[in-house]
Amino acid sequence: MTSSVFGAIAARSFGYAKVELHKRIATRDGCCDVRVWLDEKSAAGHPGDEYRRAGATVTAVSTAAAVTSRLEEKLCKAWSPPPDALKRQRLKRRIVADSEAMQAALRAVEVVAPTTASVLITGETGAGKEVIARALHALSHRAERTFLPVNCGAIPESLVESALFGHEKGAFTDAHQAREGFFERADGGTLFLDEIDCLPLPAQARLLRVLQEGEYERVGGRHTRHTDVRIVAASNRGLERLVAEGSFRQDLYYRINVVPIHIPPLRERPDDLSALVGHFLRRLAEKYGGPRKVLGEHAWATAFRYPWPGNLRELENVLERAFLFAAGSVIESLPVEDQQAPGLGATGGLREAKRRAGMELEARILEDALARARGNVSAVAREMGITPRALHMKLRGLGIAAAPYRVRHRE
Repeated sequence: MTSSVFGAIAARSFGYAKVELHKRIATRDGCCDVRVWLDEKSAAGHPGDEYRRAGATVTAVSTAAAVTSRLEEKLCKAWSPPPDALKRQRLKRRIVADSEAMQAALRAVEVVAPTTASVLITGETGAGKEVIARALHALSHRAERTFLPVNCGAIPESLVESALFGHEKGAFTDAHQAREGFFERADGGTLFLDEIDCLPLPAQARLLRVLQEGEYERVGGRHTRHTDVRIVAASNRGLERLVAEGSFRQDLYYRINVVPIHIPPLRERPDDLSALVGHFLRRLAEKYGGPRKVLGEHAWATAFRYPWPGNLRELENVLERAFLFAAGSVIESLPVEDQQAPGLGATGGLREAKRRAGMELEARILEDALARARGNVSAVAREMGITPRALHMKLRGLGIAAAPYRVRHRE
């Protein structure tokens, strides 16, 4: 069930309701824990969606959607009036962020965008890092200037400095004319350096100088140039580990990591998975001018089992193929290798798939909590708001022992 089911019933009966879905099978909790407040004063300070009765109708205010709606409104203002078809297309791409992790990322975007602070966005390839970078630009005072995305990993190492800072005529073989670099082209705007971990150390040193002094020289040039560019960096690898290995400069890391924003992979955001499927299918219906299509039970089960290593990009591509080849309005299967759990047949159903996926996710959460608490079961129980006895039962049911975590700490 969704909060609207409980909220509508309660609001019709009592005039007001705030609903918090504390645990849900849909988000792989393995059970339901629903809290409903019927008094607005008592509900103050608690998370949840609000419902009010107005005559025969019930109106809803979703706190989960509040940040997204607010950000979309600001983005529309920043990009309006759209000067070309590309920006009109972008305006149609609403931000899908139902999970708490993505809501937290968007709240950070709201706070940081108007400032000059450097932002480091981390997350797997295809998780949506560029969407966050574009939002940072659109909500900043640079919104009317250039947003220039650069994939550092796609530039040959020998050409990195020339690409970033430009070069003068005759600076090297085949440099038949002077050329502007990305910093010149993005002057006054935002430069999004994706896969910044791929930059070689010499380029990192020059980038650090630009960030510190706002100055650089073209390759082969003698004149100091000034630039006013906001850097938003992104990486799909742990930069802390690269710093420790010596392949990434520590001073540059601290310079770009003023505000970190992490985008979890899609497999850890089941709330977003459900919302994104609906969003992409609506867009596909508009794109191809046909009727809307929905996933059938088997396709949904596959979607929840599949780990989506390519994240949003893979999800969109898979749905487009399924949309095109589906004969009717229901997409019965997805063109991916179905990740079958032990003992679960292809017709096992969505409920069983969600239950098993929920158990796997709960096990990972408990293992992380035990590691943080160094095997202290009572501390983990307090963190999760349950009794130690209930936690011991969960651990036994999932086959997890707390002792190894205490042993690791002693060692």
